Amino acid sequence: MAYDYDLFVIGGGSGGVRAARVAAADGVRVALAEEDRMGGTCVIRGCVPKKLMVFASEFGEAISDARAYGWDLDEGRFDWPTFRGKLHAELDRLEGVYRRLLDGSGVTTYNARATVKDAHHVALSTGEVVSAGHILIATGGVPSVPDKQGAELGITSNDIFNLEELPASILIVGGGYIACEFAGILNGLGVKVTQYYRGAQILRGFDDEARGMIADQMRERGVDLHCGTTILAMEKRGGGVWVKSSNGHEEVFGQVLFATGRAPNTRGLGLAEAGVTLGRNGEVVVDDYSQSNLSSIYAVGDVTDRVQLTPVAIREGMAFVETVFRNNPTKVDHHLIPSAVFTQPEFGTVGLTEEAARAQEPIEVYAASFRPMQHAFAGRSDRVLMKLIVSKATRKVLGCHIVADHAGEMIQLAGIAIKMGATKEDFDRTVAVHPTMAEELVTIKTPVRTA
Repeated sequence: MAYDYDLFVIGGGSGGVRAARVAAADGVRVALAEEDRMGGTCVIRGCVPKKLMVFASEFGEAISDARAYGWDLDEGRFDWPTFRGKLHAELDRLEGVYRRLLDGSGVTTYNARATVKDAHHVALSTGEVVSAGHILIATGGVPSVPDKQGAELGITSNDIFNLEELPASILIVGGGYIACEFAGILNGLGVKVTQYYRGAQILRGFDDEARGMIADQMRERGVDLHCGTTILAMEKRGGGVWVKSSNGHEEVFGQVLFATGRAPNTRGLGLAEAGVTLGRNGEVVVDDYSQSNLSSIYAVGDVTDRVQLTPVAIREGMAFVETVFRNNPTKVDHHLIPSAVFTQPEFGTVGLTEEAARAQEPIEVYAASFRPMQHAFAGRSDRVLMKLIVSKATRKVLGCHIVADHAGEMIQLAGIAIKMGATKEDFDRTVAVHPTMAEELVTIKTPVRTA
């Protein structure tokens, strides 16, 4: 059967765009449909605008530090409309880059919602139905909102960049990386931030020592963080949102931000009706080659609920092209993926947590916590953490966890060594770069504990 396209991609985020343009460059007839803005969550509603907000939020503290270093500076005032205008202009620019990349690669684009009719047909919101030899689902994820009365009064991370003005106060509900990142951002921009998390400690799944340090420093910087706390009731009241919490506290907040997780974006795509197997969270169930139970339908990125990181989606998109169109079956290695959480302080991590490693085998823990030179001179109490988890048997570094300014930059480089199988002795043989925070990773000689 002759198809309209060899490949139809649903979703214009990082994974879908990469797969589409690389395949098209090889002569594959490719079309891509995106119902919203090209660039997906990372570029339009996630990583990029969030990181720019992180930068903006850090200048207030930088001004204070500058005075401690001898600079004569005024206090300054943050102007949200000015920042928001520049932010949206930058996102427009980046969306244009994505569109030009697709056009330059010869990909046909549809600014429309696409749904799957069957294994080889896609229906567009324009009324068209097109056929394809292969269909790639790359629709990413969407914020989850709790199913409780009054939840419609809250906003999600999708909305935060479009606020007309910053609220005087905000309640952030959640304890994952999105909740904690926005707590730091908004606190730094002068918003009175309260955070509720129903669990015992924020950043579940990360190293316990690191998450405890981050929680302590968030509180020191002004975030009113309450663990073991959730919302009982919400009402529109007094120009804001009245909230009653499980700890008995009642307060009216300017905004309530729900950051209670993300779900695979499969609702209404017609996948189950077409016979595609979905998991309990709505994710497309795929094998190691990103293939669903229907041989012509594949999925990459957050919609598969494997590893929710943009670089992983890009790798999965590349592996899909290698497998399907270059006759080179390729799996993506999801082991030892470095990541960064842009909390304040920042957190970089790769490999096993101390808790997971201890459950796996006998280990040694090498760690140093100290006030870095830059902060100490400015009179700040902030501390950093440098931590290595080492196998007693093989001496391999099983995990590295850094809580410090620019931890994301450091963990990228540490991740290379750990991915290569570096041992503690390999770290020890490396000469330190002085004076830096990261030199502690190669100068810690004695374990602080064993398990």
